[in-house]
Amino acid sequence: MTFTPDLIKQAAQRLQGHIRRTPVMPIDAAELNTTGDVTLKLEFLQHSGSFKARGALNYMLANPIGPAGVVAASGGNHGGAVAWAASRLGHRASIFVPTISAPVKVERLHGYGAEVNQVGAVYAEALAASQELIESTGAASIHAYEDPDVMAGAGTTALELENQLAEISRQSPDVVLVACGGGGLAGGMAAWLGDRTKVVACETSTTRAYAAALGAGRPVDVEVSGIAADALGATKIGELAFQQLQAANAPSVVVTDDEVQQARHILWSQFRILTEPSAAVPVAALISQRFIPEPNSHTVVLICGANTEPSKFDSSAEPHNTGAEGEG
Repeated sequence: MTFTPDLIKQAAQRLQGHIRRTPVMPIDAAELNTTGDVTLKLEFLQHSGSFKARGALNYMLANPIGPAGVVAASGGNHGGAVAWAASRLGHRASIFVPTISAPVKVERLHGYGAEVNQVGAVYAEALAASQELIESTGAASIHAYEDPDVMAGAGTTALELENQLAEISRQSPDVVLVACGGGGLAGGMAAWLGDRTKVVACETSTTRAYAAALGAGRPVDVEVSGIAADALGATKIGELAFQQLQAANAPSVVVTDDEVQQARHILWSQFRILTEPSAAVPVAALISQRFIPEPNSHTVVLICGANTEPSKFDSSAEPHNTGAEGEG
């Protein structure tokens, strides 16, 4: 299908009054070991603790949902967003998660009233189980990123960002750094920003589906593991997202797990922001200087999720297994 910015405009209209307008926060660039103007977009303050609420809710508002409700297979954030949106709109939600899912994310699913099914050690097994339920009940399936309504919802983050920066007379961004797994968020933002602002997809060395696709010229399967695998661990970037990122000439910046953990600690020590590992990946791109902004440019760093357990802040306590759906 043809994905256009009009889909994002329509999503923004649907979502009015349902989602939070998350803040932007200009900071001193030196605090992230970089130069120029830097602004943080605090999307981790969104309902359900991540940007995923936008896409899940937009899908349910744009499509008829029957009595069987909705089904999602998710390592965490997408499932939480689907469960939250279903609760808000009065729909039944059945969420399938692999056993590697962070306990804090599973607890939130129960808190939203979802039926939670922990099936299999990897995402693929949870996905297969969810498909069986969909076929037997006719429930609506909401994919984490390979759906135009989900990606349009994610893209409203970029529309909102531009409006906010204009309101505070902040220079339009030259670059937006965004975490990338399956590519729904990065692809949606690239679709909205077009050639006005460069979108940089930020990945880890063990969750690099977009980098691999750039090398091959098409989406290809990759093995995933490491600190951000429960949220960015797509084994292949979405076709729809890849199209948008390619059209925008979006580069990939790859960081290490150690750099991600350092970024999380800097976010906490400098700003008292506690994020999940995947949300710190764009920050790691700056502090490691794997991405160096042009002189006098304006860089926006999107911090997309905070579904982590505060008592398990150390890297040793985060999931390092494989098989998440790659939500970013």
